[in-house]
Amino acid sequence: MGRISVSTMVSLDGVIGDPRSWAMEYLDEAAQADGAKRLLLSEAMLLGRNTYQSLAAAWNGRQGVFASRLEAIPKYVFSNTLSLAEWGNVSIVRGDPSIEADRLRSSSSGNLTIFGHGRLTKTLIQAGLIDEIRLLIMPVLVGSGELIHVPAAMRRFELVQSTTLSNGVVILVHRRTEERA
Repeated sequence: MGRISVSTMVSLDGVIGDPRSWAMEYLDEAAQADGAKRLLLSEAMLLGRNTYQSLAAAWNGRQGVFASRLEAIPKYVFSNTLSLAEWGNVSIVRGDPSIEADRLRSSSSGNLTIFGHGRLTKTLIQAGLIDEIRLLIMPVLVGSGELIHVPAAMRRFELVQSTTLSNGVVILVHRRTEERA
């Protein structure tokens, strides 16, 4: 059985919303290399429609290891409204995201990676399907915006890795310590 891993950018004051307006300056070579490594170790990506469309707009046609892997990796886009997904190696997944993500996890032998903290991530956290949470803490106070809060039952995780990049970004990786859902 595979593992579902979430990678989320968050500000010092807990903001996750619209990272393009506050986090991009911190996505230097080291941060992109870390992201590329994550993708190279992943079997596929799980994405909601909004995240898929944002990634497609930002990365389509770009060069480099991260951009190449991001385009090539199999992507499962969870949406009941998206009819066409032209960028990258994409399958549109319809139906209940929790059921479909659990099915994908059960049939996988590797990591299924989610970038972002949108509705898909929140749904899977609430369903108890997230096995790893990777926070990229950016050294900035945003002041307002959507916060990282997710109403869910308590679940325990343990810190398995921490890395500080030269630009002040801190990457914390936590894995679930209890049985999965």
